[in-house]
Order: sequence, then structure tokens, then C-alpha cells
Amino acid sequence: MIEIDSKKDLEELITSCQKISGIAFQGIDFSDYSKKLIKLDISDSVFLGCNIKSDILKVLHDKGNIVIPAITGLPYKTSPCKLYTPSILFNKFDPEIPSSYNDTYDYKTYEHFLKTGKDNPKTIKESLARRLHDHSITDALNDILKIFNNDTKIVAVMGGHSLSRSDSDYLKIAEITRILAIKGYLIISGGGPGAMEAAHLGVWFASRTFKELGDATGILAEAPMYNDRLWLSKAFKVRSRYPQNSEEFMSIGIPTWLYGHEPPNPFATQIAKYFANCVREEGLLAIAKGGVIYAPGSAGTIQEIFQDACQNHYCSYGIVSPMIFMNKQYWTEKKPVYPLLKKLAEGKEYAKHLRIFDDRDEIINAILDFSK
Repeated sequence: MIEIDSKKDLEELITSCQKISGIAFQGIDFSDYSKKLIKLDISDSVFLGCNIKSDILKVLHDKGNIVIPAITGLPYKTSPCKLYTPSILFNKFDPEIPSSYNDTYDYKTYEHFLKTGKDNPKTIKESLARRLHDHSITDALNDILKIFNNDTKIVAVMGGHSLSRSDSDYLKIAEITRILAIKGYLIISGGGPGAMEAAHLGVWFASRTFKELGDATGILAEAPMYNDRLWLSKAFKVRSRYPQNSEEFMSIGIPTWLYGHEPPNPFATQIAKYFANCVREEGLLAIAKGGVIYAPGSAGTIQEIFQDACQNHYCSYGIVSPMIFMNKQYWTEKKPVYPLLKKLAEGKEYAKHLRIFDDRDEIINAILDFSK
């Protein structure tokens, strides 16, 4: 089904066709197109989150179209046609006033999420609104992934939200993703702080030098943890001092309002933020067909490790991809997941794709070798 989500594409369609069928219109204001719509023969199409005058609705329904209007009275759009960006989610944030984060699109939506039942919506209206929202986010995410035509060059970085900006592993992650981005890889993550932030920071600096990246981490380390009052302000200071000077390098953060007490990643250029964490986690691992790099993390990261292992174990998505563990001591002694995983993988194809390293270049080479 062809999707139309901009007035430019709509104009091209209605000026070139008198008969329209099998089109999905999303998030378009049809207020100025009533006369043109009346003249068109539109059938078997879907209108999702569009603004349509009442006299046109009957005509569309009578011709077998499906119209799902936007649900109003919410702090979020139920049918966003594009992924979020930091400028949208942090729309009213003033780095000089850290508390202004509470006025942003992101925080207001999280506040609403808590008031309406958190992960157990109190009303059908709220439940439906969230499902429509998450469906649209998945659709927008897939639109970007279609453009990225080599899915073995999509790599995820997973790791703990509590990794300090001053930790040596933080800079190492950023250096790894910077190099991978330069080599044409799309970096994705859970879109939060810690190891996830480091992954997007590296891509942000893909067109800059290692020295500039090091200087930036020094600024960020002045507010090392995400619960520091100046955590977001320091990120915006880095963004201001080192603006992204090339649109070539994109990264996608995939966070959730279930963990909305953690701000989303300010260095991700695109943000696919979900209400349903289960959809977000399964989808995030499924699209990382170029492999996943696991930095130190706790329960959430370990859950993702075994979820990824399950996908590889049964080849759920038609490909078995690398699981690269960073920090040998952590994953063999402190949280000895790696030895158990090796045992689990015996006799399976993904056994040869389990790797563990301390060295930055060995991690990079393991990813590069897979997608050759």
C-alpha cells in the first residue's frame, strides 16, 4: 500500500489521478482539499489521523474507505507520520534552566502516561491511542530502514543506563560507533543514557576528530549520571559547541515511556519512542541484523542478551548475527553471562558469532567481518 504523509505528495497524487485506490493517507490536513476530494473516485484507502471535514467523511465511508481520526485531548499525536527528533521531544528545554525539561513534549507525555495507568491504561480510549501511536512509530521506523538498503550494516549497542560519562568504556563505545558510522553502518540503541548515549555520541562526532570527541566527553563528565541535575544541560552544551556538520550520519534511538524517568538520548538524530516496551525491545533486536555490541549492564541488558540469543537460536528473523561482548572481566566474572551463553549455543550456528573482547579494534573488526 502506497503511503501519503505530506501535502507535497498529496498534491502530486490528486493532480495526476482521478481514481485513487489502495492509498494510506497519514496525518494530513484535508481542510483545503474538500472540493478536490469530492471530485475524486477514492476507494479501498485508509485515512489515519487526518483532519477531514464532516461532509467528506460520508462520501469516503460510502466508497469503502477506512477513516481513523486523530484522538484529541492528549499531549502526544496518535498518528505521527515521522520519527521524533531531539528538537521535538525537548521542544521547550532551556539548558540554562534544567527544570524546564518538565515542560517538554517528552516529559508531558510521560506525565500523562503515569496518570493514565502507566503500562496498564485505565481506559479503552487511552489504550487505543497508544496502540495507534506505536503503530505509526513502527511504520515511520520501517520507512527509514527501507532507505538503508543493507540490513547487515545495522548494528545495535546495548548496555547499562548507569554507565558513567567519565568511565573509560563510555569513550570506547563512542570511538567504536564513530568508526562504524564512517564505514557506513547505521547505529541503533535503546535510546537512553549511559552506554546508549555513548553509542549516539560517537555517530554525532563521525565528521569530527577523536580529539573533539574526547573534549566533548570531558564536558559531559561534569554531569556523569543521567540523574544529575545538569545531565541534559551538558549534552546541549556539547550539541551547541559541536553541531552536527553533516547530515550523512544518522543514528536511531528506540526508547520507551515505560522508562520515562530517564530522558531520551539527545545525540540520536532520530528517535522511535514507544509506549509498549515489549514491542520496542523485540523490534530493536530484530532489526539489528548486523550484530549487537553488549557493553556492561545489569538486568535490562541481560534480558536483552537472552532475547537476542533466542532470536539467533531459532533464526527467528532469517539471519543469525553477531553477539559481541565488550569487557571480558565483566561478562565472565562479574556477570558471568558469556560462559552460559557459550554452553547454550553449542551445536547451533550462532556459536561462531559469539565473541568477547576488550580491545576497541577487535570489536570493530568482528562487526566488519560479518557484513563483508
